[in-house]
Amino acid sequence: MTTTDALGPAALIAGVLMALSPTLQVRRMLQTRSSRDYSLGYPSLLCAGFVFWLAYGLALVNWPMILSNIASLIFMLSTIGVALYFRRGEAVASRASG
Repeated sequence: MTTTDALGPAALIAGVLMALSPTLQVRRMLQTRSSRDYSLGYPSLLCAGFVFWLAYGLALVNWPMILSNIASLIFMLSTIGVALYFRRGEAVASRASG
């Protein structure tokens, strides 16, 4: 077994745990029912990076890299979706009260 083979599962676990980190922001948005204080630029740039890392992992056929970047992309796109949902609701409420 090579060092790369041994580190693969550890890298996959670390990558998936990192991919789960946006759920903390989603939880906050659900609690406050607002995404006003959440920047959409940052997660959008991260998604672009995840796509490139995913492509690189696919080119190498590196399963830990592929799976962790798929997980990261899914969770980050979900976070963006929740933020956009609340932004839309905030805009509608603002127009209704204004």
